[in-house]
Amino acid sequence: MPMTFAPETLLAAQDARVAFFDVDGVLTDGGVYFSEHGETLKRFSILDGYGLKLLRTAGIVPAVITGRDSKPLRVRLEALGIEHVRYGTENKLPAAEAMLASLGLNWSQAAAIGDDWPDLPILLRVGFAAAPANAHIEVRAVARHVTTARGGEGAAREFCDLLLTAGGHYRRLLDTARGMAS
Repeated sequence: MPMTFAPETLLAAQDARVAFFDVDGVLTDGGVYFSEHGETLKRFSILDGYGLKLLRTAGIVPAVITGRDSKPLRVRLEALGIEHVRYGTENKLPAAEAMLASLGLNWSQAAAIGDDWPDLPILLRVGFAAAPANAHIEVRAVARHVTTARGGEGAAREFCDLLLTAGGHYRRLLDTARGMAS
């Protein structure tokens, strides 16, 4: 069954040129795992990661702003080729403003997905805000789209697919993946 989004949702998302992602609770399930040696471990969805790669291919800049910093996170984002990243920042708004300025974009050209209160300043300013199904109630209340998937379990991919569909890129990328490039 093909993916469908409400027309008004697609219209609201069609101008996105940059997409901001939180990490814990969006790209991961929000859990923090520690090895017996005290090392931080994280679980990332391959589907979500491929969605970020598809955004890049379509010319939508994926940007990550996270309150945490860890070796596994850096390894994952480097493997995905994510160039616009700010680690270990609790006040995410200045980081997003700096990224927008460096890209020559404004808030109306930005989309974001977040799951908790530290994400609200960005979600309240972007042209299109989304939240995973298991986001905090205050975040879901300001989101234009709440994913059917939970954080770390396909929520980021659903957000990416929505942006790709809204921007008119989804079908072309799918046809390319099927070997039927038009």
